[in-house]
Amino acid sequence: MRWHQLERDAVLARLQSGWDGLSGAEARRRLERSGPNELAVEERTLPLLILLRQVQSPLIYILLAAGAVTALLGKYVDTGVILSAVVLDAVVGFIQEYRAEQSLRALARLAAPTARVLRDGKERQIDARALVLGDLVLLESGARVPADLRLVRVVELQTDESVLTGESLPEAKTTAPIPDPTVPLGDQVNMAFMGTHVTRGRGTGVVVATGVQTAFGDLSAQMRQVGEVRSPLQVRLERFAWLIALGALGLTALVFSLGLLVGEPVADILLTAVATAVAAVPEGLPVTITVALAVGVWRMAQRRAIVRKLPAVETLGSCTTICSDKTGTLTRNEMTVTKILAGGQLYDLTGAGYAPEGQILLCGRPARPAEHPPLELALRIGLLCNEASVYEEQGRYRAEGDPTEAALIVAALKGGLDEGGERAGYPLLDEIPFESERQYMATLHGHDSNRLVFAKGAPERILEMCAGAHVQSTASLDRRSALQASCRLAAEGLRVLAVAYKPAPPGVDTVDHRDVATGLIFVGLLGMIDPPRPEAIAAVAACQRAGLRVVTITGDHRVTAEAIARQMGIVQDAGAQVLDGRELEVMDDEALSARVKGISVYARAAPHHKLRIVQQLRRHGEVVAATGDGANDAPALKQADIGVAMGVAGTDVAREAADMVLADDNFATIYAAVEEGRVVFDNIRKVIMFLIPTGLGLVLAVLASMVLGLPLPFLPAQAIWINLVTNGLQDVAMAFEPAEEDVGRRPPRDPREGVLTRGMIERTLLVGVVLMAGTLAAFAWQLSAGAGLDHARTVAMTVMVLFQNMHVFNSRSFTRSALRTNPLSNRFLFATIVAALGLHLLGLYWGPLQFVLRTEPLRLETWLVMLPIAATVLLAVEGDKALRRHRALVS
Repeated sequence: MRWHQLERDAVLARLQSGWDGLSGAEARRRLERSGPNELAVEERTLPLLILLRQVQSPLIYILLAAGAVTALLGKYVDTGVILSAVVLDAVVGFIQEYRAEQSLRALARLAAPTARVLRDGKERQIDARALVLGDLVLLESGARVPADLRLVRVVELQTDESVLTGESLPEAKTTAPIPDPTVPLGDQVNMAFMGTHVTRGRGTGVVVATGVQTAFGDLSAQMRQVGEVRSPLQVRLERFAWLIALGALGLTALVFSLGLLVGEPVADILLTAVATAVAAVPEGLPVTITVALAVGVWRMAQRRAIVRKLPAVETLGSCTTICSDKTGTLTRNEMTVTKILAGGQLYDLTGAGYAPEGQILLCGRPARPAEHPPLELALRIGLLCNEASVYEEQGRYRAEGDPTEAALIVAALKGGLDEGGERAGYPLLDEIPFESERQYMATLHGHDSNRLVFAKGAPERILEMCAGAHVQSTASLDRRSALQASCRLAAEGLRVLAVAYKPAPPGVDTVDHRDVATGLIFVGLLGMIDPPRPEAIAAVAACQRAGLRVVTITGDHRVTAEAIARQMGIVQDAGAQVLDGRELEVMDDEALSARVKGISVYARAAPHHKLRIVQQLRRHGEVVAATGDGANDAPALKQADIGVAMGVAGTDVAREAADMVLADDNFATIYAAVEEGRVVFDNIRKVIMFLIPTGLGLVLAVLASMVLGLPLPFLPAQAIWINLVTNGLQDVAMAFEPAEEDVGRRPPRDPREGVLTRGMIERTLLVGVVLMAGTLAAFAWQLSAGAGLDHARTVAMTVMVLFQNMHVFNSRSFTRSALRTNPLSNRFLFATIVAALGLHLLGLYWGPLQFVLRTEPLRLETWLVMLPIAATVLLAVEGDKALRRHRALVS
């Protein structure tokens, strides 16, 4: 039996407690046995271990090996350059990861610091960490629940459980047992859970779970079990890095073997083989990737998205499914009256949230309540039969008290009612507070010499108490029609309240339940909902155009969840498939996995349900982004490929578990993040399409020269110069490439797709062959013209440098012509091309570098031949792009 299934006395008996609470001595004994009421926090990871993790990557291994080789060759400048790249990459990764593991500490901070308890029959204020099983805890409005409690006494008690369940409305509490053992967390109305808040009333509960055994503790345990999820970018780059490593080793062995076969000195062969391997490895790629991600972080910060982990930038760009919490993420988390039925007329209210901005419309035209007495009376009752308040703070309207009552106040203000004037004209004399068992609230007001009773509550309950209806005057009540109207509003996902009034005898100053049990006059119905954010609706549509599926997972009821999903465009038709918490509870993982691809709305979902949904989507190969703002979202945020938390309304737990935080709580920012993520991966691929073909061209030139019996076209220092110096600026600059026009219209990439696509491999081979042929042609031309070997190598090296600078323009788009791309749209890149050419000119014409590189100055007529040769790579790639564009149109 679970605690919510037991009678109150049975709970106390099982815990060996009583109505006077525990004795002080017994509480101390239990505390020694069970330990303090606090959440477990993992020990901090040593900064040194975090730093060491940054070099546990195949690309870093390659860089370290390259650094060691260049050091052995005595090329200490090159060693310094390579190791600087390693240090830069490690430092940036360390800074990002150092702040990444704060979720459990944030969970601990959410625990209540103190608690009011009964011990030895006396009320005491104690440290919440000293609570033990069997303690009787006293709750009051505004208090935070310090442990999981089985309620044994309640007086109008309501708690806000949105932090756990996502339910936007406070939950009315009772003490009656609930027989169903599978009832979801949000429906356990005789329980109060650690970390939630009391919004109204008072109560007493017996502690049934503390610390890690609570629902919050379960969240903590789930997050520890989840661990870190590697991003798709990390997986792809690791696979790519191993391919590069194996390729470099293979090329080194091949060059060494060929050198031996053609009879080259062993020392020269070794130097050439090592230089070839270094040239084949894109040493600048790790730094460039880090820069590309950092540029994405900066651009996203301009669009109000704060990235906590660098790979998160790209991961959003490759995601296929967004799992979003509803309350506060897709919606405003501010209840709003949208429909009023009064006097037989249905009115629509515009505006959303607590700001009293909007109109009341009848048949699409503004309606003044003063000209519609039933409407005015309905608004007045909602305003005055009310315990909430709405106020403005720092330019934003906020509510204190029940959100449904706040919505009634805002509706009255939209109708032009003056709150101060109404309260002065109808002073409050007495009230009957809302009780969940009776389902209504009533207030007594004086008005001149008259007395009026105002009542509001559940439509079925209020209608039972009514004897007539207020149209333009008192009329007979059609109770059946009123209930049908209420059901129609509820079917739209609205929470519906009925309002009524009753004249009271003059001079009466008190009211009780007998006074309102009969004889009320029905005035109307008010329907309210937590409205969708308008910008979120547009963002959902944009995500769908970009091929992303949006799924909502909420603690709200099925009808409300489906209605919001329809308004958002997440589902198109009424009656869409919805899974609720009860169904999820009895499903095993296999059954859920079979259905998860076809369900876009989950209602009454508990925290572990959200985690399971994300896990099963990822099992299908989906790249999942999970968004949310409550602690209930934290495990799913951490399990997802990328977690996105709300920065304003979000809890510390959600923010610390997330990879990315939206500073404006705007779902539309997610679409901007998707675009930026795609741009980042595009730019990483552009860098690869620049580095790999040029490295391949250099390696092929060395291999072909050995096969053809030609001298080596490059010395080791020259190969390193080409790879590390002349293209070491352009690759970084390509990280700043702007977005291409179709970035938001493409479908998501296949998560199984590698860094290099088939088209990229074909382009790489094409460019590599062109570079090899052009370089060797220039080299052979110089040798046949009688030039010295150093002069011929200078020409070969310069042609390769020119080839690389020409190929930069090819790499800016895979299909768009370089001739149609503005060369100044990335001014940084253009400047690096000029700088790289300037460096190379220094290498040709400045004495010290001539000595190091063994170069000779070139004459103008030589340049006039080299430039057209280098331009052939532009012509070859332009032809390839045109052919691919033609094939795309035909298909």
